[in-house]
Amino acid sequence: MFPLRDTVPRHSFPIVVLSLIVLNTVVFLWEIHLPEAWRKVMLMQLGLVPARYTLPEWAALNGLDPHNYLPFISAQFLHGGFAHILGNMWTLWIFGPALEDRLGHMRFLAFYLLVGLVAMTVHVLMNTSSTVPAIGASGAIAGVLGGYAMRFPHARVLFMVPVLFIPFFFEWPAILYGFIWFFIQFLQGTQQLFVLNLSGGVAWWAHVGGFLAGALLIRILLVTGRREPHYFDDQGALGHRPDGRW
Repeated sequence: MFPLRDTVPRHSFPIVVLSLIVLNTVVFLWEIHLPEAWRKVMLMQLGLVPARYTLPEWAALNGLDPHNYLPFISAQFLHGGFAHILGNMWTLWIFGPALEDRLGHMRFLAFYLLVGLVAMTVHVLMNTSSTVPAIGASGAIAGVLGGYAMRFPHARVLFMVPVLFIPFFFEWPAILYGFIWFFIQFLQGTQQLFVLNLSGGVAWWAHVGGFLAGALLIRILLVTGRREPHYFDDQGALGHRPDGRW
């Protein structure tokens, strides 16, 4: 299921979303040009290794400082391959601009980093003995998806699904897509709890934590934040204010 576009209008240029995409891309290009030995060291130092914080003796033996919390942020800007970064950045480009437009640039940046931090924290709590570095922006982007689903529940999202190399196109309300996506992440994460996995894989619980953080935080920011310059209905379409003005 590949999202192509949504129906929410934008009224400002998504400079933060674009900057995040550029930054992630630059970091990824740096990653792939590192010698393999250096890359492994970099991933251990800047990726999020749960055992670094839960097993201090193991961390000391492997040269990892358990009091260095930079990986909770730096891991969000590392990626494991072209498919990994392309999928994450495309999803951010589809769902991020509408939130940035409504929240404002700086509040959207704070939102993105905070939901990413929550996602990484949940990953550590649910994988306390893992010695595999978790990397990727998917936790933060899960938060963007959660925030989008709550802010624009009835917005239409166009998807493409390839079946035997034949593309099929259909639209779903954002809230339905968000619910199905979250349910899949939760099921996969629950299954992972009962399977011994020492080789790493998808950080399902980071997705779950990020989505929930985004769904909750967007409500707080919309209540306490700046007033939107236009009135938008629950589909994201420009319309009349309740008092009859645009």
